Amino acid sequence: MDILEILGYFGALLIGVVLGLIGGGGSILTVPVLVYLMAVNPVTATAYSLFVVGTSSLVGALRNVPKKLIDYRTAIVFAIPAFIAVYLTRKFLVPAIPDEIFSVFDFTITKNIGIMLFFAIIMVIASISMIREKDNGRNLEVEKVSYNYPLIILEGLVVGLLTGIVGAGGGFLIIPALVLLAKLPMKKAVATSLLIIAVKSLIGFIGDVENMKIDWVFLLIFTGISVGGIWLGVYLNNFINGKKLKKGFGWFVMLMGIYIIWNELY
Repeated sequence: MDILEILGYFGALLIGVVLGLIGGGGSILTVPVLVYLMAVNPVTATAYSLFVVGTSSLVGALRNVPKKLIDYRTAIVFAIPAFIAVYLTRKFLVPAIPDEIFSVFDFTITKNIGIMLFFAIIMVIASISMIREKDNGRNLEVEKVSYNYPLIILEGLVVGLLTGIVGAGGGFLIIPALVLLAKLPMKKAVATSLLIIAVKSLIGFIGDVENMKIDWVFLLIFTGISVGGIWLGVYLNNFINGKKLKKGFGWFVMLMGIYIIWNELY
């Protein structure tokens, strides 16, 4: 095992720790860790990421069941269009992307480069969301839950499409949607988003099982380490300010996104 592989497994632990500490965001690191440290092909990395993200989110969601923080009705309304979009994206859209997308002068944007660039853009957008996030809990804890079904379904389709392409959970899109469109309190929005992410990611991964060969031993070890990191993160949450950490992590994600763009283009 070389130094990059060791760092890769440490990255798996870090993904879980971040999820445990701040309730989301850690999954955005999964693809870069798999590609740059574990030397996994970008298309395969987005597939593996769906499994890691889905399993980790499921563990987080199950932790919230006894607390009665999950709004199952909202989860179903959001998750159905989301997992349909993810499955179709992984099953048909991603395999249909040509190996060479387009060329500019003597530089060719390949499928792998295109996916990593798109992923990096999503990372930068997610980082801005983490850095600028404010506590909007005000009166939401007592506000009656209501539903804007058309917009929730549309948001589910969009998030599903993005998740299918880049393999990230999309919590930075789902949580604001649940707060604004379903009027969920922030704590319920975070807990419900974990269930939505788990369902759509794992169902989306099924589309990959049918299309590619999966290294199950590696994937289960990597995922197991990440899940273990969640419990470590939950423990560390007793000593670390999650809100301050989230902003710092947001800056880290932004730098990672910029690095990926630079690395892929130059």
